[in-house]
Amino acid sequence: MTNHFINNILSLAGKEIPVTVSDCARSAFLDYLGVRKAGMRIIGNQCANLINDLGDTVATTALCSAICAHVIELDDGHRIGMVHPGAPVISALLAVADKYPVSNRDLLRGLIIGYEVAIRLACAIQPEHKLKYYHATGTCGTVGAAMGIAVMLGFDFEQTKSAFSAATTSAAGILEMIDGDTQMKPYNAGRAAMDGVIAAFIGKSRFKSPDDALGGKRGFLKVMTDAPKLKYITDFTDKQYMIESIYRKPYAACRHCHPSIEAALLIRERDGFDINCIEKIDVITYKLAVEGHDHVQIEGENSAKMSIPYSLAVSLCTGKAGMDEFMDERIKDPSVLEITRKVSVTADDKLTALCPQMRVAIVTIKTSNGNFCERVDYPKGEPENPLTRVELEEKFRGLSIFGGLTDDECNDAINEIWKENFSINKIMQIVCKK
Repeated sequence: MTNHFINNILSLAGKEIPVTVSDCARSAFLDYLGVRKAGMRIIGNQCANLINDLGDTVATTALCSAICAHVIELDDGHRIGMVHPGAPVISALLAVADKYPVSNRDLLRGLIIGYEVAIRLACAIQPEHKLKYYHATGTCGTVGAAMGIAVMLGFDFEQTKSAFSAATTSAAGILEMIDGDTQMKPYNAGRAAMDGVIAAFIGKSRFKSPDDALGGKRGFLKVMTDAPKLKYITDFTDKQYMIESIYRKPYAACRHCHPSIEAALLIRERDGFDINCIEKIDVITYKLAVEGHDHVQIEGENSAKMSIPYSLAVSLCTGKAGMDEFMDERIKDPSVLEITRKVSVTADDKLTALCPQMRVAIVTIKTSNGNFCERVDYPKGEPENPLTRVELEEKFRGLSIFGGLTDDECNDAINEIWKENFSINKIMQIVCKK
């Protein structure tokens, strides 16, 4: 199974990249850069300490970049795979590209294949993987990062299989890291990028690999799920690349919170709705969105980002769900917390059956003036309801200005990334102000 999978991946990597797929990769790159820039302002000092203690290496650069890219909960993802590919994959690629000369085409090809591998593996093992309390961004992100590097640097089959095997045995990440006031969830993404880099160079050095790290009796699939969906491993006949099916986040919370956020924003604008008259709020959604996301006791910023009740409440109060709405000052707001405590979240069998093809939330707000209800099937950012290019650029601009760039610097980065032969070094000099 490993040989079959790698042969298909290398065959895909050898094909000419369609323009639409290249544009998806550029969009993912731009989105990542903005999210990482904002994250660096939030957690940059801690990452600087890491680099000071561990050394300024390719692996530690990847580690810190991915932590920064995941910490504000605005990085891209995939609803079926329940994985955030951008933070580990792009962080690993850029860390390597900073040391090894690569073309923009090689970077984009590595990015596309890194996403392809991370998402295919995640789709093959979900939802059982999450039900075993694994974090797919940590597990599948590791393998995606390693394979992206392998393609970017032009590994042969033997090197690629070695890197793949090393990445599968490095794959890790548990969901306990998302609970409470913790900063360990982004560490799962950071460690995936770091271990992906190390696994790639294990492969480059031609360490001999086992026969079947993916499908063997004690291999990746056996460990990660009890019900593998092998079509994602074996079937490469679909002409769509996996990167074309990712979502991009407009709201700074866990994606499971987004349908409820959007429903709340719609209700907020309804005629007759008065936030001061709320008596009770019921959220009906799918099972996987409930556990770990239904808490009303908010212990810190990360806890707020993981909470459907808080996300919904702050959206009702402010009309927004951006970074500021999940920061310490806001999460202590008594008016927001009062509404948070009025929210109950329950799973519905019919909505659970629709998942993961649809992630539905039905929000009903009972007030003294009547009831208000909205259903959201595809929140903003899904492939069925995508961010426009203008919206994506505005997201990048807002996050990057928060991170310290000027408006002119943002425009320079945006203009450069859409050039046919964009310069990786120029973009990184702008964004990182080297």
